[in-house]
Amino acid sequence: MRAINLNGFGGPEVMEWSEAPDPAPGHGEVLIEVAAAGVNRADLLQRQGFYPPPPGAGDILGLEVSGVIAEVGDGVRDWQAGDRVCALLSGGGYAERVVVPATQVLPVPAELDLAAAAGLPEVAATVWSNLVTTAGLHAGQLVLVHGGGSGIGTHAIQLAVNRGARVAVTAGSQRKLDLCKDLGASVLINYREEDFVERIRAEGSGAGGPGADIILDNMGAAYLPRNVDALAPHGHLIVIGMQGGVNGELNLATLLGKWGTIHANNLRKRPATGNHSKAGIVAELNRHLWPLIGDGTIFPVIHAELPITDAPEAHRLLDSSDTFGKVILRVRDL
Repeated sequence: MRAINLNGFGGPEVMEWSEAPDPAPGHGEVLIEVAAAGVNRADLLQRQGFYPPPPGAGDILGLEVSGVIAEVGDGVRDWQAGDRVCALLSGGGYAERVVVPATQVLPVPAELDLAAAAGLPEVAATVWSNLVTTAGLHAGQLVLVHGGGSGIGTHAIQLAVNRGARVAVTAGSQRKLDLCKDLGASVLINYREEDFVERIRAEGSGAGGPGADIILDNMGAAYLPRNVDALAPHGHLIVIGMQGGVNGELNLATLLGKWGTIHANNLRKRPATGNHSKAGIVAELNRHLWPLIGDGTIFPVIHAELPITDAPEAHRLLDSSDTFGKVILRVRDL
């Protein structure tokens, strides 16, 4: 098969569309003929040498795909060849074929474009596991989503609104804020012009105090003290990214005074099965979220689709401030 291989670590130019070994499904696995792959910031970090794949994942980039099952391994009962699917991966998605545990596969509704479905598994699993499973998202809460225009942000807005929460977002342009509003966000903060802490504390929360009940943060160190300041009593700060650095200063007195909780969660390194596993998250998505995907209530927001041979340009695009939603790499028409 062909895949995006890395010629060392560095800029987008180190990616090359070339031959790679054909994968074969083992026990409990399926082989997917890939239609499209989603592009994630983790891919950019891995390309630069800053985010090594977990053991056994291989060196090919790509954490989510859509396509058609070509073959099922021993022990697989829920899937068969010809099924339209999307899947959460530990790696290997930038390729014509990929093998994945059957427990990490989700159906693609007939009404949903197969390529667009490649933008769902990673964001859906990240948002659900953090907002719902970890933070206990429920109606009436105020949820602050940093980077509202990202793939994670656009999905988080839709899910939180659907579950009855108020959503605040930060973004760097009025255009992105307007698009976030279209998705259901009601508190719109341009981080270049306004202090999000002051705005969030002025908004109040369903918990009866100033601040946000849940903060979903992609910045890490740079926002740590301000995020704690912005928390409501008994609030949850969930760190899922480190775009603002890895070493931050934490005022424990402020956190203690709010009975607050900080979570730092990583999806890629979760075990395949067992407690807090990818299989468990995917099962929850299939049970609770996928009916909303099927009827179009929640949908993937796609900024651009590029051919897989333009993977370097796709990385440059995601690394810019121009995107709203996901960037997708088309591998083939299926």
